[in-house]
Amino acid sequence: MNHRPGTPEGGIGLAGNRESGPLRRFSHEAMNTVFEVHAANADARYAAEAAQAAFALVDRLEGELSRFRPNSDITRLNHLTAGESARVGEAALECLLIARHVHDLTAGAFDIAIGTGLPSIEIDADAFEVRATASGVRLDLGAIGKGYAVDLVAELLEDWGVERAFVHGGFSSAIALEPPPAADGWPLTLSDPRQPSRVFCRLSMRQAALSASGVRKGDHIVDPRTGAPVRGRLAAWVAVPRPAQARDTGPRLAPAAVADALTTAFMLLTLEEIEALCERSPGLEAWVLPDGGSMETTDLRHFGGPADEGAGILPGPTTAGED
Repeated sequence: MNHRPGTPEGGIGLAGNRESGPLRRFSHEAMNTVFEVHAANADARYAAEAAQAAFALVDRLEGELSRFRPNSDITRLNHLTAGESARVGEAALECLLIARHVHDLTAGAFDIAIGTGLPSIEIDADAFEVRATASGVRLDLGAIGKGYAVDLVAELLEDWGVERAFVHGGFSSAIALEPPPAADGWPLTLSDPRQPSRVFCRLSMRQAALSASGVRKGDHIVDPRTGAPVRGRLAAWVAVPRPAQARDTGPRLAPAAVADALTTAFMLLTLEEIEALCERSPGLEAWVLPDGGSMETTDLRHFGGPADEGAGILPGPTTAGED
């Protein structure tokens, strides 16, 4: 497989590896991007069936989580007035819990309710119920839903026995499962979003999530604390190890969803704040490309480092019981 450049806003690539053997690649359009499953599986027909089951899951999640679908859980929540509540499904509940976790972790730099305030909703995880404490809350899972879908696709592939696989949504949300038999990990690259052919660094990853955010699509990342578009930052990447038990009690430990949310926040936080968060969060690793450097110099900053488990950054089981 030849090098695949990242998306215009991302910068994650899957590099070639001649020792990996044949890889099966399956793609599907959903969530306004292209999802792909790369599987090192000798049985092409079985791998294709597993991929189709995974893509059907992505379509179902889009129907539940998109604010543009009239009957989705998120659309119903966006129509609540103060004091009203609504029941939601497991996917919406888990995304909301993860979003609240990262909102608190980043002191509000990540907020799926930009301009209306995530604290304006109360979540009863046991009852699968969400209550609005103020009118006008507008939720948008665009910065977390794709990563959550990648998490669930990875779980489904493992359930099917397709454990040597790489999954991504638009090359900006990805999970590396077990690598091909002859490889130590999936060969990934982080590239300059201004010039995708320029590779900043090469990674070998297994059992880890990797996410990317950038500004090449324009002022689509807004600081929820000020309402102003991001300035002084070109791109950010975040890696989070997959825990051994991704589906423990409480909310799903979804590293790709958490990585997605953090890349958005890391486009806004100061380098000092990012460094401090990485230092107190075992397993969290980040790369940040500030704006202002020339194309001839590499100003990429690296924080944190890999660890066996991502427990220091993922929401714990107790999160599900909070109101």
